[in-house]
Amino acid sequence: MRIATFNVENLFDRARILAADTWEANREHLEQYATLTRILQQDVYAPEDKARIAELLVALGLGSSDQGPLMRLRQNRGRLVTRPPGGDLRIVADGRGDWIGWLELRRESPTELALRHTAQVVADLAPDVIGVVEAEDRTALGRFSHDLVGPLGEEFRHVMLVDGNDERGIDVGLMTGAGYPIRRITSHVDDTVGGSRVFSRDCPEFEVGLPGGGRLVVLVNHLKSKGYGSQAASNRTRTRQATRIRELYDARLESGDELVVVLGDLNDTPDSDPLAPLLGDGGPRDVSTHPSFDDGGWPGTYTTGRAGNKIDYILCSPALHAAITASGVHRRGVWTASGRWEMYPTLTRELDAASDHHALWVDVDLDLAFAEALAR
Repeated sequence: MRIATFNVENLFDRARILAADTWEANREHLEQYATLTRILQQDVYAPEDKARIAELLVALGLGSSDQGPLMRLRQNRGRLVTRPPGGDLRIVADGRGDWIGWLELRRESPTELALRHTAQVVADLAPDVIGVVEAEDRTALGRFSHDLVGPLGEEFRHVMLVDGNDERGIDVGLMTGAGYPIRRITSHVDDTVGGSRVFSRDCPEFEVGLPGGGRLVVLVNHLKSKGYGSQAASNRTRTRQATRIRELYDARLESGDELVVVLGDLNDTPDSDPLAPLLGDGGPRDVSTHPSFDDGGWPGTYTTGRAGNKIDYILCSPALHAAITASGVHRRGVWTASGRWEMYPTLTRELDAASDHHALWVDVDLDLAFAEALAR
C-alpha cells in the first residue's frame, strides 16, 4: 500500500492574495483582511471601530469602489459604507445587524501547465491513499482526479473533502483507489479550546477499508501558517492544534486501531516547540526517520528543500512504521533555479510549478503491518 501527502496549493483557482509571486507584498494585506473581517462581525461599531473600518477599506483598495485588486466588498442587504461623489467614504452601519455582506477574496486560475504538472506528480506517485492539502472543494478534487489524473494513469475511485474553517478555499481531503473505500469520516471543525476553534481548516479522521479486511485511519492536517500574524500567536495556535491531534491519535490507538497515519502540512519543523506535543514520546513516527527514506540530499519539503523548510509530514503508528518498505520525496514538480533536483522537462519557469510543496510517499507491507498490529 502506498500512502502519500501533497499540498497542491489549489487546483483550479486560488485566492489572488495567496499567489506565491506576490506573497511577501500581500502579507500585510492578509493581516488587514483578517483584522477587518473580525471587526465587521461585531454587534456594535463604536466610533473608533468605524474609523478603523474606513482605514482598512482604503488600505485594501476599497476606498472608491466595492471592487478592489485583491478582494471585493459584498453589500447584499443594507449598507456598510457609502461613497458620496467628491467626498470621503462613510461607514453608515452601526453594527453587524444593519447590513448583510462580507469581504470576498478575488480568485485567479493557475496556468494550464501548472495544473498538468500537479496531476503528473499525483499520477507519478500512483498512491493508493493520498491526503490532499489546499483543495477548493470536493467537486474540484473529483474533477481533478477524473479529468487530469485519470488520463495519465488511474483516477481515484473515492474522493472526499468536507469544508473546513478557512473561507479562502484551502481545505484538506482524501483520495483513495478502488480497493481502499472511504467508509467513514469524522470532522473536527467545531473542536474548541477556551471558546475558540482549534483547527484553522479541519482535522478529519478518515476510516479507509483495506484489501482483505481491516482499516486504516488517516488524519489529514494543515496547521496554522507562519505567514501572517505574530509569531507568538501562531506558535500558540499550532501548539493547540498539535496537542489536539495527539489526543485524537492516542484515542484511536486506545480504541484498538493499530494502523493510524497523521499526514499533511504542519507548517513547522520537527524540532519546533509547537509540534512537540504531537511528535514527543509515544507519538506517531515520522517516515523521514526510517532507514528507507530517500530525500535526495535535501531534507526540506517546501521551496528550496532546506532543513528549515521541512514542514510536510507522514507520521505513522508503530505497526505501520515497522512495515515500511520504501519512502521518499517527489520533487520534480517543484521549481528550482539552482538545479537542486531534476524537474519535469516542461517546467521551465516558476509560474508553471505544480506547487511550492514537495510530495511525500511511503510504501507499507500490509501483511507485515497486520502481523505487527496483532503482536501489540
